[in-house]
Amino acid sequence: MRVLVTGGAGFIGSNLVEALLERGDTVGVIDDLSTGHAENVPEAVWFARLDITGEDLASAVAEFAPEALVHLAAQTSVPLSVADPERDRLVNLAGTRAVAAAAVAAGVTRVLSASSAAVYGTPRGPLPLSEDAETVPENPYGESKLAAESALSEVLVPAGVDFASLRFANVYGPRQDWQGEGGVVAIVSARMLGGETPVVYGTGRQTRDFIYVGDVVGAILHALMRPGALASGGGGRTGAAYNISTGRETSVNDLVAGLAAACGYEGDVRCEPARVGDIERSALDPARARAAFDWQARVSLDEGLAVTAEWFSRAR
Repeated sequence: MRVLVTGGAGFIGSNLVEALLERGDTVGVIDDLSTGHAENVPEAVWFARLDITGEDLASAVAEFAPEALVHLAAQTSVPLSVADPERDRLVNLAGTRAVAAAAVAAGVTRVLSASSAAVYGTPRGPLPLSEDAETVPENPYGESKLAAESALSEVLVPAGVDFASLRFANVYGPRQDWQGEGGVVAIVSARMLGGETPVVYGTGRQTRDFIYVGDVVGAILHALMRPGALASGGGGRTGAAYNISTGRETSVNDLVAGLAAACGYEGDVRCEPARVGDIERSALDPARARAAFDWQARVSLDEGLAVTAEWFSRAR
């Protein structure tokens, strides 16, 4: 299969590209390298360095001529979305619309697009949340991701393209950036391994659904290989949506304790006030993805943290 990955030089994207190559696919990558790294793109991969909001996108997609497209390029930081919501909407909403339009023009038959647990906002029902739960995002990042799901539908449904929005829970693992837009696992790991004091924002009792990047890659691979299964998950013109998650809540305090064990860290943890836009609890039900394309998360948190800590100890 010819698969084009936007954001393929980044954290999730580079792990996906590696897995696609291992199974024998022909792979292309589009990335502006604003947060991704050129060394993450293997020589065997077709590569175009460009911004998905730029005028060269459509011609680049047409040049590679993919059968399937996985859209991972995004602005992923909640704090940065609060500081610059217009930039957030440009990349996540306008960028997704442009990618979808380019896919249609190039004859792509299947599109997977990264969405986020942030579309739900504060849970308005029992956890873990299903895809039918109310979506009331509480920060610009979640708003842009929810709007991007609608934009995807508006462009791809009339064209008859099989597609889905994958609502990722909190993804962690090797190659995650511990600077800039880095996630909590990456940042805390880097601090612990560097002998610095890690920081917990808020009480630490807030929960997240932490999923290992290898499981996320597995979900994408499974979805790519299930023709017709994607659209059945969303129902009609609203588009397909799937939670890619473990279904389990883990508190930040428990996460930090697990990372301390994995990193051999015995120092203190500093507490600071909660950040604007953060929610208290989050966990997503992955049952729909399991039913549609026979996928479920398999890596336990302890296993994932151990592999992640080992990678960061070598990468620093």
